[in-house]
Amino acid sequence: MNESIASQPVVDPQLRVGLSEARRAVDKAARRVLDLSLAAVGMLLLAPLFVLIAVLIKRDSPGPIFYWGERVGRQGRPFHILKFRTMYETGASYNGPRVTGQGDPRITPFGHWLRDTKVNELPQLWNVLKGEMSIVGPRPEDRDFVSHWPAETRDVLLSVRPGITSPASILYRDEEAMLQAGNVVDQYLKVILPSKLRLDLVYVHHRSVLTDLDVIFWTLLALLPQLKARQVPEHLLFWGPLARFISRYISWFVLDSAVAFAAVAATGVIWRSNGPLELGPGLAVGVALAIALIFSLVNAVLGAGRVVWSRADTDDAITLAVSSGLTTFVLLVANWFWEPRAIAVPYLGHRLLPSGLIVVSGVLAFAGFVLLRYRMRIITGLSRHWIALRGGSSAVGERVLIVGAGNAGNLAAYLLRKLELGQAFSIIGLIDDAPRKHGTRVGGLRVLGPTTDIPQLVRLHDIGLILFAIENIRPAQRERILQICRAAGVPTVVLPDVLETLRTQIASEQGLTTMNPVGDMAAAEHELDTWLIELDELIAAEAWDTVRERIQARQQQAL
Repeated sequence: MNESIASQPVVDPQLRVGLSEARRAVDKAARRVLDLSLAAVGMLLLAPLFVLIAVLIKRDSPGPIFYWGERVGRQGRPFHILKFRTMYETGASYNGPRVTGQGDPRITPFGHWLRDTKVNELPQLWNVLKGEMSIVGPRPEDRDFVSHWPAETRDVLLSVRPGITSPASILYRDEEAMLQAGNVVDQYLKVILPSKLRLDLVYVHHRSVLTDLDVIFWTLLALLPQLKARQVPEHLLFWGPLARFISRYISWFVLDSAVAFAAVAATGVIWRSNGPLELGPGLAVGVALAIALIFSLVNAVLGAGRVVWSRADTDDAITLAVSSGLTTFVLLVANWFWEPRAIAVPYLGHRLLPSGLIVVSGVLAFAGFVLLRYRMRIITGLSRHWIALRGGSSAVGERVLIVGAGNAGNLAAYLLRKLELGQAFSIIGLIDDAPRKHGTRVGGLRVLGPTTDIPQLVRLHDIGLILFAIENIRPAQRERILQICRAAGVPTVVLPDVLETLRTQIASEQGLTTMNPVGDMAAAEHELDTWLIELDELIAAEAWDTVRERIQARQQQAL
């Protein structure tokens, strides 16, 4: 294995979380720009410190200033990592264990300080400039340790550049103190290495430029003597304060400002074409920017940035409506009490803007906020309507017919649309025997007809899967409909059976009795709903590994 690491197939882990090629390319380019910028600036600013450390190393013990050690890099290619020398220049230093523990006699007095402060790692900025390493990434390991990695782990970790710092290196910054005298290599392989590999895998699967900035931030804090002994919560290493603030507030603040500015500008142009509005270009732009900033600030304060809009419900749009209405009201009051006479407009008195212009700007801004956040849902809805108008001829994926337009049918449609199944299935419509529902739309899906039309609809729309989703039904009627589905010649999945299995399992886990079957079933349904909501939130956060673990755990419990 040692001689074939570089030839092992390495898989890009970002392909596993479904990132588009464009997004992967942008993220890769941004990370490389960040690496080069920080490394170049760091080398220039730290040059005087490097000279001082070189002098102190020479005074501390004879030998070279730097240590060049072979490590396994990206795609399994070996490279030489650069560090300040911290050990005596003797044969024991090179022939001893590949890891160091507390009180290792090979380390020089000054070397102990370099290791405690992590200053010995700073020369690796040169490796970053050469493209062998990144600022943030899994720490590069010795070839002998890489040989102990599981094959799948090795494929993932070697698909990216190793880094100077990482979440694992922050949590294990006192690694040497954890390794006591004795067989430190065996302790490292059994105790520390598995945990570090787990943390590195989590980082690689979820990394981005924002998470890298958080890791750099925590690394700098961890080096401070006052904070060195404090442990950073693990979850904050992968989505910490900087990433949360930028993604929830800064990015939406900028986008909302642009939308509100466009709304105010468009309203001003329309108003100017129909009547006088002599503010002057400079003042007009300034007023539009001020109004835009107020809109985006109120959105941020009311928590619009904390909503995962790709999975938002229509109720979340109420936050945008409240924000737009409140901002419009504040602007109207401020405009009414406007006093500076120097720029008063004759036909407006001392008011800066017409009240109607502010109201229209608020309405347009609200429409822009909604369009910006629900754009993918709007596009998807329009495409579904277009497909429906064309008779479903353009539908992609396996064509699905859902039998039942009630709660179970809505749940089936929700699961097929929300989960990773969305690209694999295309819901053609619903089937229900209730005459009042025929020709209506339920949850955005058209009710195509009664169950007796199933064979005809299967042939007409080339249905590949029937999903039976009716719970409250008499056994004889259920069997009749299932016979029609089977006779259509396509696979049929009975959703109530799956739900009943989950409810039974949940009831047994909670120790529910049979004394109150209605209450017990309600509790089981509530637990199931909670589990599905939690699963959807994990999917929205793209935590695919956790999603698979939760589903596998539920499957194991049902066995």
